[in-house]
Amino acid sequence: MPAPRTILHLDLDAFFCAVEELRNPALKGKPFAVAGKANERGVVSSASYPARKFGVRNAMPTSQAIRLCPKLIVVPASHGVYGEYSRQVMTLLREYGEQLEQLSVDEAFMDVTGLTSDAKSLALEIQGRIRDEIKLPASIGVATSKLVAKMASGQAKPNGVLVIAPGEEAKFLAPMPAGELWGIGKATAARLEQLGITTIGELQTATPNYLRRVFHNHAESVIERAKGIDDSPVHPDREIKSISEERTFSRDVTDPDVLRKMLLALSDEVAARLRANGLHAKTVHLKLRWHDFYTITRQTTLNQPTQLGDEIFGAVEPLWMAAWLERGSADSRHAGRTRGDPIRLIGVGVSSFGEGLQLGLFADKDRDEKLALAKTLDELQQQYGKKIVRRASLTDRKR
Repeated sequence: MPAPRTILHLDLDAFFCAVEELRNPALKGKPFAVAGKANERGVVSSASYPARKFGVRNAMPTSQAIRLCPKLIVVPASHGVYGEYSRQVMTLLREYGEQLEQLSVDEAFMDVTGLTSDAKSLALEIQGRIRDEIKLPASIGVATSKLVAKMASGQAKPNGVLVIAPGEEAKFLAPMPAGELWGIGKATAARLEQLGITTIGELQTATPNYLRRVFHNHAESVIERAKGIDDSPVHPDREIKSISEERTFSRDVTDPDVLRKMLLALSDEVAARLRANGLHAKTVHLKLRWHDFYTITRQTTLNQPTQLGDEIFGAVEPLWMAAWLERGSADSRHAGRTRGDPIRLIGVGVSSFGEGLQLGLFADKDRDEKLALAKTLDELQQQYGKKIVRRASLTDRKR
């Protein structure tokens, strides 16, 4: 029988907020959230721990968060900055081996089987280095599987390390609410409660036949997961498949100038994230949602991969114009749709990542200069904020 694996799950605590505290130390210890504006249907991306004491949570509408915490400080997101800190953390983790699977900007799995006989000391070392070298707090869970390691890091928060010994997985999970099992959402938890199952321990002892009314053919695998049995491997070098930005308007929009400016701003944001991640994209996507929630997506392919907002906008603008001029659809409820119908949400995305054009005898000097300028602006915005410099066409020209 093979020796148990040693899997680490690292989660940067309140990552966006922790970065914002580094940029503005006056925020430390205060209830604040990285979120969109309340009057623009914004939502909370990250809440500081003092804000969480008031019930403020991720994905909560900003307006609701402010009702819960009237003194909440709302900070706009700085995506390029978060990407840079994330790269620093992942680079540090790779010093311990290439068996690293990055889940998001603030989460990663590591398979350190055979690397050490003292997993807790290793986890504390990694946590300490992230704290001392990058100035960020992190929580780490250690277990024999990805599932239990992730659950352990959640229990270790904030800024803790929790090791679940081999054979203790089911005991560790049993007291937790069923809805906290990785992969079970609120809706499924509510259905389980109707069956009288409220804890993971009750899931462990339930029969497959009893659970099939909720999980159908997956009942057996759910029972295994409830016991902490998960042999899924750590997948190194998990790739980013797409990058997108979208905005929901506070009021439905019919003004083409407003929509065009938003497309341009979103194109610039997507391009900045491409540059921050060292990626070039060849496919550009449009997302459009009308006032009645009818939603479409459209895409086009560029002649060459890009990192430039101008080129992304040049591709997405015709998609938007064509979509907004469409008349009718396969859905009879939306037949007769005409230009000018109110728009609720607009989004820009990119995919199909590849290498940029190689510099050479026929390199596009003008394009290279634009890219160099864009990278310089990225650095300025990371250091001084997004508003330090922006397109003249996106500013309010009223005196």
